[in-house]
Amino acid sequence: MLLGYARISTVDQNPVHQIDALRRGGVEEDDVNVDVASGAKASRPKFDLVMKLLRDGDTLKVTRLDRLGRSVVHLVTLGAELRERGVGLHVIEQGIDTSTPEGRAMFGMLSVLAELIVANTRDGLIAARARGRRGGRRPRLTAPQSEVAQQLYDGGKHTVQQIADMFGVPRSTVYGHLDKARIGVRAVADAE
Repeated sequence: MLLGYARISTVDQNPVHQIDALRRGGVEEDDVNVDVASGAKASRPKFDLVMKLLRDGDTLKVTRLDRLGRSVVHLVTLGAELRERGVGLHVIEQGIDTSTPEGRAMFGMLSVLAELIVANTRDGLIAARARGRRGGRRPRLTAPQSEVAQQLYDGGKHTVQQIADMFGVPRSTVYGHLDKARIGVRAVADAE
């Protein structure tokens, strides 16, 4: 039996491309399962269902490996679990088919490469932190701007939207720079 799995991260995305590719790959319409969930989530309802339905001799079809998950560890573990259960994995767009020796080798090589990339990235981040560098985007507000935003917020005379407008940033940016312990606990301006 062929079972197809497709995943989109948000309801704004459209899974039609994945569904069409799975159907062209031989998966019956009723056997295509679509989740609307982040690949990083451990539990995805349709994926969980597919894993329960798969039996020895079945094949799980996906369009790309990133549809199964974003974690290298998860993909490697999933590949091993499928192999132990006698279930094949066919990744259509990447040409991986674990029912063939070449496909198993390709999946193994991709897993090893992915692990190396993760290890190198982790080592690079550790080295950068040791030199005092931090990752991520630069803050949208400078330290003095953050202080002013906090003072305006604590004063109770300005809404977060008004503060955001002063600095030309979204409200979420202002909230990100405010002291979390003081959000929602501020002076209320005198109504005169």
